[in-house]
This record gives sequence, structure tokens and C-alpha cells, in this order.
Amino acid sequence: MLIYKNYTPAIVPDNGHLFFAYQNHYLCVKQNGLKKILLIRFSSIGDIVLVSPVIRALKTQLDCELHILTKKKSHQLYDHNPYVDHIHIIEKSASEIIPELKKERYDFVVDLQKNLRSLRVKRGLKAPYASFPKLNVKKWLLVQWKMNVLPEVHIVDRYFDAVKSLGIHNDGQGLDYFIPEEDFVDLNEFPPLKAKAYVGFVIGGQHKTKMLPPEKAARIISRLPWPVVLLGGPEDKENGEQIRNLSDHHHVFNSCGQFSLHQSASLVKQAGLIISNDTGLMHIAAAFQKPVISLWGNTVPELGMTPYEPQTPERVVISEVKGLSCRPCSKIGYDKCPKGHFKCMMNQDEEFIVKEAKRLFPEE
Repeated sequence: MLIYKNYTPAIVPDNGHLFFAYQNHYLCVKQNGLKKILLIRFSSIGDIVLVSPVIRALKTQLDCELHILTKKKSHQLYDHNPYVDHIHIIEKSASEIIPELKKERYDFVVDLQKNLRSLRVKRGLKAPYASFPKLNVKKWLLVQWKMNVLPEVHIVDRYFDAVKSLGIHNDGQGLDYFIPEEDFVDLNEFPPLKAKAYVGFVIGGQHKTKMLPPEKAARIISRLPWPVVLLGGPEDKENGEQIRNLSDHHHVFNSCGQFSLHQSASLVKQAGLIISNDTGLMHIAAAFQKPVISLWGNTVPELGMTPYEPQTPERVVISEVKGLSCRPCSKIGYDKCPKGHFKCMMNQDEEFIVKEAKRLFPEE
């Protein structure tokens, strides 16, 4: 099809036709004419996992050639996805990748990043495109004035707004995460884990105010009757050792820094239950439809980023400290509590978390 600058989806498809609008001009395209689509999502781990239902739906419902534009560090999250045909890498700026992308002559661009860099890509390609409602003003009202006018809609369903005009719908199958065969962790190599199901405890996070303090984690772990695997990156290894030393549990394995992301995902997949801060591995756990206890600190579930398990929502438990006038203090997080008390994590109900863990853990 021809490439038209500044045209965006305007009307839901009817009889196999798509309608694009720019000012008072309209363009009609046959739906089966969308043979090649570019989807933009640069980062981060959790966000890319949350995009996976849209990727699957585009591929299976349009049978198109689907390309991804992402950052180099996020490449591995798409590498083994069978619904992705090609991955383009952006290193520093949009200008470096636009010439390469222009050669592809995309029929449509789906922007699920929606920032200045993705805007430059769209303008450079001059192809019809669509994005999703980011709701930044409503998020700002919630953070700054504690006025919640956000819709009760998960981010996954907001992502689908970007492809609604293409006739794409959410298939309800949840999230995807694909582990390469060579990264599957053989539990037989770890004697404390091979004989009995274990709890995966994700202790990391991008921001300190989204991480349960080590002493709280240690007290919870001490009351769990199953082996516990601490999950996180190399930056979490020291915290993992502190948690292990503080707990009275005799079967705590600190895996932080010992495994790659895919290998950590394998440990998540083989766990009986995941207890997690609001971070990427939490969403990977949801992709495997694991029972998840999700711990929320300075951010809130109302932002729409809870574990997404549409087929089994009863497996997801949210643990948060309600009634704090300072919460949420950010839509992302901080290196330390702005108020100094960190009540959103220090006041987490340990009894509730342990009780829910025992309820959710699968019977042997």
C-alpha cells in the first residue's frame, strides 16, 4: 500500500476495510493489505512482557509480517518469540535507525512506547500509525493530588486500544514469555530444590521504594514451610545474602547474580508460588500463570500494572498498605522514601502474606 504522512486510525474496520483520517481527509485501505507492521516498544522487562498479548494477536489475527523496534538491552526478550519475524535495534537516537526502517516500507506502525523517540521514528517513516492512551495527566493527578480519575483498565487492555482500528481483539490468553531450551534450569543440579516444590521470592526492583526491606522479607521467609529461592539480578546478590542470614529458614537458595534473565525465568516457571515486588519477574510469573503475591510499595495497583492473569485472576493477590496519605508518591519510584518512614513497605502485613502463601501454594 501507499505510505501516507500523518494519517491515523479513525474508524473501526467494516467489511474488511480500515479508515484513516488526517484533518478532513480520509483514506480507506483493505485490511488484508496490511502485510508488514512495525511495533515499537523499547523497554523495560515488565513492559515488554505486558506487550506480548498484542504481538500474539497481531500475528495470529492479521497473519502479517511483524517487526519489532527495541533497545539493544531488550533484544533478548523478543529473540525467541515465535510471533516476531524481525527485530530492529536502536542504539542511541531515532535518526540512526530510520534509514534502515524506511527500506521495509511498513504498512502500519503500532507505537506502544509513545515518547519523543518513538514519535521521531513515526514521523521519519511517514506511515499510518496508532498508539495507546498513556493517561499521564490522570497519573499526575493521582500522584500529586491523590485524585484517582484513572479508568479501571489494565495496561494490557490499553495497549489493545492501539490496534483496535485494525480489527485486533484481546484473545484473553494472557501474557507470553519464551525460554530458550538451553536456558532451562535443571533442578536436579540443586539438591534442596529437586525433591520438593519451592517458593520463588523476587527481592529486586528498579527502585528502592518498590522493594521489600531485607528484614521484612527474612521474617516472612522464616515462616514458610517450603524451600525458598531468592530471585534477582547481580545487584541484588548482597541483599539476598542479608535476607538468607537474617532468616531462620534452613533451605534458602540465593540465586541472585548466578543466572541469566532467561534462567531466572526458568526458576520462576518451576516454582510453586511467587512472592514478588512490582518488577519484571513478577510479570514473567504471570506469563506462566503462577500463583503470585504482589507486593506494592510507593506505587499503587490503580496505575494498571498488576500481574495479568485473565484466565485465573484468583491466583493473584495484592499486598499493599492502604490509607497512607503520601501514597503513591511516584508513578515509578525513588532511591529512598521521600518522607523517611517507608511505611508503604515497613507496614506490610507479614501475617497476611504468609497466610495467602499457604492458601495459594499448590497441594503436592
